[in-house]
Amino acid sequence: MTITAAFVLFAVTWFMVFFVVLPLRLVTQGDAGETVPGTHASAPADFRIGRKARLTTLWAVPIWAALSAFILWGGVTVRDIDVFDRMAPANGPLVSE
Repeated sequence: MTITAAFVLFAVTWFMVFFVVLPLRLVTQGDAGETVPGTHASAPADFRIGRKARLTTLWAVPIWAALSAFILWGGVTVRDIDVFDRMAPANGPLVSE
């Protein structure tokens, strides 16, 4: 895995975890009873983006490490999921039909 691939994998993992973390412990303005004029009642009352970003990073790093280890292990390849046998043999010549 290249450095760029590792960075892209981390970015994708971080944002996926971030979208899971965003609604956790969300208190809306409607729940708090203090709706600011011009906003929806479902808008966050006290949105702590920095705390959610830190929590996301704490979860994303071990998930990314596990995914990276699995990819670098090499035990599962693209050819293992080729259920229709459309790929050429791994070590053989290319055959066109």
